[in-house]
Amino acid sequence: MLNLDTQILVFSLTGRLSHQERRLLDDDYWGISDIVLWELSMLMQRKRIALDFGSVTLQRVLSEITIWPITVEVAKRRLTLDFKSDPADELIAATSLAHGVPLLTRDTTMLRSRVVPLATA
Repeated sequence: MLNLDTQILVFSLTGRLSHQERRLLDDDYWGISDIVLWELSMLMQRKRIALDFGSVTLQRVLSEITIWPITVEVAKRRLTLDFKSDPADELIAATSLAHGVPLLTRDTTMLRSRVVPLATA
């Protein structure tokens, strides 16, 4: 299982993954923190992505992946992060910690973390 950040999920839907990212995603199940849904809605509202929740592709992907809620455990794990970022990214990283699932991201701040399990090839 892999935890995808918002950017990776969007890139998977728009065909903008690297070869390595595609290989990792093809070989595993996907999950996202529920805050990713909020980020998607913000990107849609600001017209920064050409996706919408009515898209058959997006509906299919969201129906096939695990969506983890923000729980007390996620909130507690956020307090153990070794980086500061925007709240959504911190919750995404904390979700990986709470569920013991590697995070797939391009975010350089999260990639420098020594506590968040990261997906690597």
